[in-house]
Amino acid sequence: MGRVTVRRRVLRVREGDASYRPDTLAAEEPMEIRVGGRPLTVTMRTPGDDFDLAVGFLVSEGVVHRAADVAGIRYCAGATADGGNTYNVVDVALAPGVAAPDASLERNFYTTSSCGLCGKASLDAVRTTAAWSVAGDPLRIGTEVLAALPDRLRAAQRVFDATGGLHAAGLFDAGGELLCLREDVGRHNAVDKVVGHALREGLLPLRGSVLMVSGRASFELVQKAVMAGIPLLAAVSAPSSLAVDLAAESGLTLVGFLRGTSMNVYAGDERLHPAPTA
Repeated sequence: MGRVTVRRRVLRVREGDASYRPDTLAAEEPMEIRVGGRPLTVTMRTPGDDFDLAVGFLVSEGVVHRAADVAGIRYCAGATADGGNTYNVVDVALAPGVAAPDASLERNFYTTSSCGLCGKASLDAVRTTAAWSVAGDPLRIGTEVLAALPDRLRAAQRVFDATGGLHAAGLFDAGGELLCLREDVGRHNAVDKVVGHALREGLLPLRGSVLMVSGRASFELVQKAVMAGIPLLAAVSAPSSLAVDLAAESGLTLVGFLRGTSMNVYAGDERLHPAPTA
């Protein structure tokens, strides 16, 4: 399998002094996802938890909803001209009766490229394909619990400590306990790895849980949370306007700029306590 980190020789300049030294970088390699032997998409990712990534992507696309929907997952031998295995091609076999994704659909393209469709069409696509509603989720969480999550996420990022170049997604319970953490060069991949792990463990929908991500909260990340049945998404940076729109329409609580004791709640503030006073 591919390495999570690689070493490269760099020129380091500090206070006018220059010297060559080895540096540790986060690995980035392409991974092709196939369904039933048919190529579906290629994503750039950090190797590791590839099976979780593949099925998590399929959850986001509305193809699978539970562990029983997946009959098997394997790396494809013969991925190179000489018959070798690069461990960069993953084939997912769906269970009998589970419809294969239509690779010609525009929705597959926008999820892969992260370019996004615009406006109402994007919101309708998620609303019509989500297997669970997060609107009625009874999750209630204290702002002091939320405030502690960024530090808990950062403390669990082992590969980030070595490279400084990875995003993270962490799944927490209402008490702030870390249930699962994944790192990747892509925020969306890190989330797919968390969701894929949950599906393979039979945990979907992820009711009563909190998804904490490094960086910003895009439409795509809100989509992935909704598709996995996660009622609250928190990010250390800003959300996009379409992310806020989707959160509000779906009944998801969306928190941004979660830093220290400060945060902005863009949708679903009724799940937080203490309640706002004005």
